[in-house]
Amino acid sequence: MVSLLQLNRLELKDMISAEIAQNPVLEEAGDGGEELTPEELQPLLEAERAGDPSDQSILEATTEPPEASEADGEVSGSAEARVQTDPVPAVDGPPAEVLEPKATDPFDEIDLGEYFDQYLDPGFKSPALENVEKPSFETFLSSPVTLSDHLHSQLALVALSETVRDAAEAVIGNLSENGYLMSTPEELAVEGNLAPDDVQEAIRVVHTLDPAGVGAKDLRECLLLQLESRGGKGGVAWQIVADHLKLVELKQNKELAKALKRPLEHILIALDVIRHLDPRPGLRYSGPGARTVEPDVYISKDGEDYIIQISDDEIPQLRLNPQYRKMLDRDQEPNKDVRNYVKERYNSAIQLMKNIEQRKQTILKVCQSIVRRQTAFLEWGLDHLRPMMIKEIAEEIGVHPSTVSRAVSSKYAHTPQGVYELRYFFSEAVQGPGGGATPLLLLKRRVKKMIEEEDSAHPLTDEQITERLQGEGIEVTRRTVAKYREDMRIPSTHQRRVRA
Repeated sequence: MVSLLQLNRLELKDMISAEIAQNPVLEEAGDGGEELTPEELQPLLEAERAGDPSDQSILEATTEPPEASEADGEVSGSAEARVQTDPVPAVDGPPAEVLEPKATDPFDEIDLGEYFDQYLDPGFKSPALENVEKPSFETFLSSPVTLSDHLHSQLALVALSETVRDAAEAVIGNLSENGYLMSTPEELAVEGNLAPDDVQEAIRVVHTLDPAGVGAKDLRECLLLQLESRGGKGGVAWQIVADHLKLVELKQNKELAKALKRPLEHILIALDVIRHLDPRPGLRYSGPGARTVEPDVYISKDGEDYIIQISDDEIPQLRLNPQYRKMLDRDQEPNKDVRNYVKERYNSAIQLMKNIEQRKQTILKVCQSIVRRQTAFLEWGLDHLRPMMIKEIAEEIGVHPSTVSRAVSSKYAHTPQGVYELRYFFSEAVQGPGGGATPLLLLKRRVKKMIEEEDSAHPLTDEQITERLQGEGIEVTRRTVAKYREDMRIPSTHQRRVRA
């Protein structure tokens, strides 16, 4: 089974739904319905065990901790924890003793009272989540509409001939995620058995749709389409984009003024207009901003403490289906293969429920450690983020670093400072002012801020930035600064220089 720990909330929901569909003894807890009590199930399991030593497989599944003992401690049904602002040592529970199968009843290893009280109660829901006041869903939900959906909805309102509409559908189907047309008109005509005139008309129609610039063959056409949509056809900005984009790239403003025979003031205004155009108009619908982000964890302050809540909203609450218990009784089901199959399904269902609970507790422990270390960030914001490594958290809660890595993978936390990916809190340390440690993330932000505040006519070199950082007590080399700048996709000194 794929590790549940690395799944985020949405992925876990999909996985549980798939398991419910595949395993007949699993069902989602709902209102009403017959309950299967421990007293009813235990005699059937014991009776079958006497004649079938294969119960060893169930023993192994119910005694071996999931995720290869990735998290120690007692399994709790609570999805909430209170974290004191002062660090407290992590407490690990003692390892479970593995008993010989011949000496005990394998099903003694299953805490049936706990499982059935929780999972067979049709009205069960973690009490920690019943009264949780959480932020509005719209706070962190972005539109799932794709670029293709957005264009098709507009195309449906345009009166077109059937052949042109077919050609427009082909054009939309050949757009990149940035909104550019990836095929030539000739290729579209041949591949779709379309008339060349219909393809040209279809491209013209797509150019009129929102967002402006979509369907362009290159950057120049994309920007020109946007200027035309804003009534700027023939203006200074239009002329610059049409004939002098290379000078814009080199920031040769005086050369632009000479070429267009315009005052420098007009050129600067036109360049400001161009800067407000979108070179990738389709990305707003097909890029990262189009995906749904739902927090897996909520961190809120209560007095002097922080409350951590694992979000279980919309995740199916599981219980065991009591309808199959009679198939464990050899008097009612003489077929041994059927009995073994039902036992294996019960085994799989119980293991899944344990893994889900273990996942919750592991994420909770990791978040408790994060909160203890990043209290200043939660109080005052990003500038107070502390260096923190995955290995440190792993040592504190007593698990392997890969377990922590999976626990924070693709998961988000809603904090007093906003919604952040859990990995965001981990950053290696560099030597900062006074010999203290500074997170690498903050160092990159410092470099970016220096460049944003520089004189555009005399931009800072990597060497100058290095000297400034060293003057602040931050030990860093020029090569490191250059690497940080490239990581943030900031152009070189030559490319940033604006010639007056």
